[in-house]
Amino acid sequence: FDRVSIQQWIDSGNRTCPITKLPLSENPSLIPNHALRSLISNFAHVSPKESSRPRTQQEHPQSQSQALISTLISRSSSNASKLESLSRLVRLTKRDSLIRRKVTESGAVRAALDCVDSGNQVLQEKSLSLLLNLSLEDDNKVGLVADGVIRRIVAVLRVGSPDCKAIAATLLTSLAVVEVNKATIGSYPDAISALVYLLRVGNDRERKESATALYALCSFMDN
Repeated sequence: FDRVSIQQWIDSGNRTCPITKLPLSENPSLIPNHALRSLISNFAHVSPKESSRPRTQQEHPQSQSQALISTLISRSSSNASKLESLSRLVRLTKRDSLIRRKVTESGAVRAALDCVDSGNQVLQEKSLSLLLNLSLEDDNKVGLVADGVIRRIVAVLRVGSPDCKAIAATLLTSLAVVEVNKATIGSYPDAISALVYLLRVGNDRERKESATALYALCSFMDN
């Protein structure tokens, strides 16, 4: 649903929804979905550029992902190798739903959360980007919250780098698409206050992402 197409549909005299065919009101008002627009914008911003190597020289994405997941999960892996794995997994999970599910089912979420806790700013940023990609799957949204991602996000909103704070706020927006998550996030100590604080003192990107997260969360009345 993009606004230009919807406006053209209405201006052409149509008074039904083009998808459901249900009737629209006499003077329908268009309400911008700022949360979705921000997610799309931020997703393009944080995802690494595609490799410039010819496709014939690249491994199959499914084969790549298994090796990268194994490196990320392994306790013996160095921070440098974990960073490389995270960077490549972010690229692979950007558009491939099958790989997003594979990463989630492999137990890599726990390893990514450990990287968020590591105190290493670069590892933290890449792991948050991976978690943001994984949250695009509706089935993952509740699971990520159950795995403890909210605690990490709130900590990052307080003391992370500007880029990490912006990604963390966007991750909250993505998770808040699910109604039950809105309640869970809103009831978590400091979650909303951390976003409000970022809205007051953050840079332009931080303020934009925190405002969008608050907008998404506050559609739940208790928040």
